[in-house]
Amino acid sequence: MDSGSGTVNAEHDLPDLFLRTARRIRRNMHARLAPLGLTPSQARALRILGRSAQPLRMTALAERLDIVPRSATTVVDALEAAGLVTRAADPASRRSTLVSPTAAGHAVLARMAEDRRRAAADLFATLSAEQRGHLGELLALLDVDSGEACDPNEPRRAG
Repeated sequence: MDSGSGTVNAEHDLPDLFLRTARRIRRNMHARLAPLGLTPSQARALRILGRSAQPLRMTALAERLDIVPRSATTVVDALEAAGLVTRAADPASRRSTLVSPTAAGHAVLARMAEDRRRAAADLFATLSAEQRGHLGELLALLDVDSGEACDPNEPRRAG
């Protein structure tokens, strides 16, 4: 920030402010996921599965997570061991496995959504409704080239 003016020097301060805010959000997320026994990667996979109208193939989940299929298997193994997802053979392809959330998985998703809502309310409480609207618009502009559909209620990457 410029000394005395309170304005952000975009060339120097903006990236640092943005990264510090992102780290604060990430730390908060880790703290909120810990009681659920989830890592950010597991939480993100569960959210992707929860948003899908149908069970997802493991390969589709890996693509949406932007990870290799073997890493998706590791994430799903942990979610399945926790009772949050189930696997089933894909009737359309014997070589594929379908993954879907269990009732317990849906309950965890609901808790995660509420925790995320509370965390956002805490983080952005210092901003007016108008400022929050402007921030959302600006972040959506920056997100245009991400290649992912923008869901304003969903963080882009959880880990």
